[in-house]
Order: sequence, then structure tokens, then C-alpha cells
Amino acid sequence: MKRNISSFQQQSWQDHFDELGVGCLLADVASRAVHYWGGDGETFRLYPSSVPMSEELTKRGYTKVVRKAKNPTWTPTPSMRERDPSLPVRMAGGVGNPLGSRGMYLSWPAYLVHGTHDTRKIGRQSSSGCIGLYNQHVEELYELVKVGTQVRIL
Repeated sequence: MKRNISSFQQQSWQDHFDELGVGCLLADVASRAVHYWGGDGETFRLYPSSVPMSEELTKRGYTKVVRKAKNPTWTPTPSMRERDPSLPVRMAGGVGNPLGSRGMYLSWPAYLVHGTHDTRKIGRQSSSGCIGLYNQHVEELYELVKVGTQVRIL
């Protein structure tokens, strides 16, 4: 893994979204941080995150949260299993599951904002495409984020 070179940059939701709606989530890959603005205009959170291991695995643009799950089940993608045939076809939620304690599914198939039990991954290029957070942070964010929250991966 590469060294943690996270350096949060101040962001404003108006620079990325036309309106707050039910909320806005910005995953800044360069600074390895997740910014959340609540639809009330008052709530703001900033969390360190893990980001994809390479530019090829990084999907950028606008999407939204379409589903949320506690202790999500992990189903590795075919490309993940091709890279590592020892991966399970499916893994139930719980300790050892790489999605951690919460998952927020994006409208892009197989892309999530989720927790992780492996705290060494936060602040690093360590995911296969998802945005990862410490479990305690994703649990807090999970309670704030509503289905329909706008997301931008920058």
C-alpha cells in the first residue's frame, strides 16, 4: 500500500451541486476525503476515506444513493474474482466482510460508500473502486444520508 498523503481541501457544496436537495456527498479522491452537506443547510461532516487503487478503478462523476444496508453482504465483481480467484462468490455481513458495518449503494452498479474493518486502508489508495470509511464514521454518515442523496466522485 502507498503512504497516507491525505490533505483535506476545503470544499463548498455550491461548487459541485446546483441545490442541496435531501443532501450532497462529495468524495474527493485527490484529498482522500468525504464531505457531506445535509439538506437542512446546517449539517456538515468531513471524513478521511480510502479511494480506488488506480485511476482505471476510479469512476468519476455524478450519481446518487439508491439503497442503504446495515451489515451489507459483499459480492465480489467478476473482475475482482479474476484478479483474485480465492475470493468468495458471496460473503455475509459481519466481521471480516470488507464492506464493514454499513453500505450506501450508488446508482452505478457495484459502487458503494461503505465502512471497513481494516483501518489501515483509510487515507490510502486501497479499494477496488468504492469509497471506504472507518466503521464509526460510516455509521454516523449512514444515519444522516437519505436515499436520493446526490453524490459526486471528484
